Amino acid sequence: MKKKFNDHFSKVAAQYADFRPYYPAALFDWLGAQCMTHECVWDCGAGSGQASIPLADYFSSVHATDASASQIAQAHVHPRIHYRVASAEDSGLASHSVDLITVAQALHWFDLDRFYAEAQRVLKPSSLIAAWSYGMIRVEGDEIDAAIQHFYRHTIGAYWPPERRHVENGYRDLDFPFQLIDPPRLSMRVHWTLDQLLGYLRSWSASARYLSAKGKDPTINFAIELLPAWGGSEHRRQIEWPLSIRAGRT
Repeated sequence: MKKKFNDHFSKVAAQYADFRPYYPAALFDWLGAQCMTHECVWDCGAGSGQASIPLADYFSSVHATDASASQIAQAHVHPRIHYRVASAEDSGLASHSVDLITVAQALHWFDLDRFYAEAQRVLKPSSLIAAWSYGMIRVEGDEIDAAIQHFYRHTIGAYWPPERRHVENGYRDLDFPFQLIDPPRLSMRVHWTLDQLLGYLRSWSASARYLSAKGKDPTINFAIELLPAWGGSEHRRQIEWPLSIRAGRT
């Protein structure tokens, strides 16, 4: 049965574009090095282009698709990136035309059987598919980190879609029917103010669902709680997300 597309991000598309962290350059260096040719990459579930833009430094053409029109509307224009609203299961790309497929923080939303069939169709022989997710945020300072863990698991915990469990376990229990290769161990790091962190928390799908259900932003009271321990509104703290990468060849 065809899996229904549940758009969890249209209501937070602007926050997603503004506050989601960027993936490390080493990830794209590694992806580029794994590809024999660099003509075309399909960035599937591209959102507003967090991975699409760095991929354009390595490939002549980037096809960035997302099922959410609101996400695509927030994407930054680039001469080598072709943004389009399309599902993961029906890309509209020509058969055997793609050197690489990337799926950044989106594989858990797809109808996997149909997506993998589409991936096999559009990939060139022996080409690469890589899917990654980033795990739970870690924030400098034990008191602050513990408060964020509580916010994640308890304040908004009941509002996470069930697919979120796949992100938490690094996609380990999702089928991935390709010839596996070992990826590098990478993480994302930023130094953010409290306002930047709160913007990121508002971009979570669970925060949007909490707001819809209760009519109030869950981060407002949380900001009041965090500010005394943060060290001032302009103080920056290191924030880290571990990356979980699954990669393989056709």
